[in-house]
Amino acid sequence: MKKTHIIAILVIASAIAIIVSTAGDASSYVTFDQAYQMATVGNSSSIHVVGALKKDQQGEITGLEKSPDNLSFSFILLDENNKEQKVYYNEPMPPDFTRSEKVVVIGGYRGNLFVADKILLKCPSKYQEKKLNAKV
Repeated sequence: MKKTHIIAILVIASAIAIIVSTAGDASSYVTFDQAYQMATVGNSSSIHVVGALKKDQQGEITGLEKSPDNLSFSFILLDENNKEQKVYYNEPMPPDFTRSEKVVVIGGYRGNLFVADKILLKCPSKYQEKKLNAKV
């Protein structure tokens, strides 16, 4: 067997190993009820929950609590089934957090509290097409 064939086989094998190892990190979005059930049966992997921030009738966010040093905060998230859950994040609040339309929290339950390890902000308004009125 030629050296080039051996090198090609090693490259292909390493590519397959990388794909298999990253495929284990992929997960789908679940609700808080499903996340709680997963936690109670001992699933300690990171769980993705997508939801919206709880707002009052004037559109103001409710349930947002910052620590005195602004190094952590908690908030109330409504999942796809409109279940309210308090979420704790042990990092400073991300910029534009209060303006995001959807929030993805990645983490797990610790007791009755969902603790997020990461927060992803979904702001579809940034990507919507805007109408331009061009006068001819």
